[in-house]
Amino acid sequence: MDDPARGEPGQQALFGWHEDPGAGPPLMFRDSPQARRMLDVREVYAEPAALDSPRGRQIMSRLPGARVTEVASHWRIPSLHGNDGNISRWVRIKSETLVLGVKHTIETRPNGRSADWIAPGASNGCAMACAYCYVPRRKGYANPITLFTNIEAIVAHIRRHVRAQGPKKEPNQCDPEAWVYDIGENGDCSVDALVSDNTADLIAAFRGLPTAKASFATKFVNPDLLALDPQGRSRVRFSLMPPEDARLLDIRTSPVAERIAAAADFLDAGYEVHFNLSPVVLRPGWQQDWSTLLTHLDDVLPARVKRQAAAEIIMLTHNESLHKVNLGWHPRAEEVLWQPAAQETKRSQNGALNVRYSLEIKRKSLTRIRQLLSTHAPWLRVRYAF
Repeated sequence: MDDPARGEPGQQALFGWHEDPGAGPPLMFRDSPQARRMLDVREVYAEPAALDSPRGRQIMSRLPGARVTEVASHWRIPSLHGNDGNISRWVRIKSETLVLGVKHTIETRPNGRSADWIAPGASNGCAMACAYCYVPRRKGYANPITLFTNIEAIVAHIRRHVRAQGPKKEPNQCDPEAWVYDIGENGDCSVDALVSDNTADLIAAFRGLPTAKASFATKFVNPDLLALDPQGRSRVRFSLMPPEDARLLDIRTSPVAERIAAAADFLDAGYEVHFNLSPVVLRPGWQQDWSTLLTHLDDVLPARVKRQAAAEIIMLTHNESLHKVNLGWHPRAEEVLWQPAAQETKRSQNGALNVRYSLEIKRKSLTRIRQLLSTHAPWLRVRYAF
């Protein structure tokens, strides 16, 4: 059936909801065992101004047992970022450590690919540990979440920027009508919402901006976001890859099947729901595994999700510094990520020096992915491929 009722018992078990009629209001997911396994903060590094802010005090009120170390800068914490002994604790640090800082450079950058604009992010880093993530490339030996507590300044800047643009005059690949702002370039908004209201504040801000919409990619299903009432002004992009790849590369993320299963619930809660086919990793059997994934999408997604869905296809980009870090904690991942014979050096849009598949390999692979889409999920419009 196209529109099965939301909140069926199986979905509640899948997402960790607790709705015992005799137990009072539902328990927030951020307080559930599943959420605590993702983020069980025991140590906080914080700039004094971040601790003294309303958002900083709110965050710390949720972490009563955490040890706090004051630091001059969230970017320069020698015992964290500069300690090569942390490589062996790469995943544990992500679970148990949080950094609080004040964002000083609040600016919006043009993008034109996935979004029209990259908004100033409210976080940097993540509690998940995807082996290919580009965020830790500048940090060294640890990459936990850094939350920026001056959210009021970030939201005020975004509002001013949106209003300065006026209505969007021409459709483009980002959106036919609205200016699209990526609010999660360097973090995962769904995970941030486990410990902070920054994501909720951003979604609320775009709810009142009729010429724009927020956009963020996620690999984590957080049902607390269903209560944020985005009213169509936020786009969630569930990142997907074959489960075989995700088990190796998407460490500490929600299983791919759960991300797909969440799509209808997020649509019904008022989000626009798109998919990131990302990253496409070339290894033996990749075409068959992508065919299986796309067939699964076609089989399980209801028609209402398919009608509004679109996809981004993003080929793997890697980095030599991250490659060296990964060898210290997850060398098996590098067996498929680091392929010098198939990769070449590239200068990314942000100036970083990375490696990607050679242009000819990339061209042929993107063509093949589009062919697989036309065969197995012809309803899934490709909005952006890179």
